[in-house]
Amino acid sequence: MASRSMAQPDHGVIVGVDTHGDGHVAAAFTSDLGRPLGHLNIATTPAGYRSLLAWARDLGHEPRFGVEGTGSYGAGLARFLIAAGCTVIEVNRPNRQTRYARGKSDPVDAEAAARAMLSGEATGLAKVDTDHVGMIRALRVARRSAVKMRTQTYQQNEGPDRHRAG
Repeated sequence: MASRSMAQPDHGVIVGVDTHGDGHVAAAFTSDLGRPLGHLNIATTPAGYRSLLAWARDLGHEPRFGVEGTGSYGAGLARFLIAAGCTVIEVNRPNRQTRYARGKSDPVDAEAAARAMLSGEATGLAKVDTDHVGMIRALRVARRSAVKMRTQTYQQNEGPDRHRAG
């Protein structure tokens, strides 16, 4: 009988995701025994999100996702996965001591996110921008951006050449 290198879709899948501005790294494990299933790099685009979801569903049924930074770099991915009916759990970054001891790499961080879900350490549902708190968060981001732009504009107009006698 041939050995199987990839899991068959008869078990659940846990996917940990390390998020960044231009790309995310995912690591998948079986939800029952925590066997590693593989890694995937995706772009932070709708096409990248679709490929992640298809990959996870190919590995097993009802994939659950542990995503770092669902309020920042992982917000778009979290919204996409929630809209697709997936469970998305907010995973905190490992503390600095743990990261230093294990080494820093995106696949290691993705694995740590998945293992935090497997161990029950990460249990909080991801932030969703459709609720009242999410709407307030979006308004605060827009306000901060507007205040920063106003300050920069003011500083440019108050430069040394502005007060020269002509």
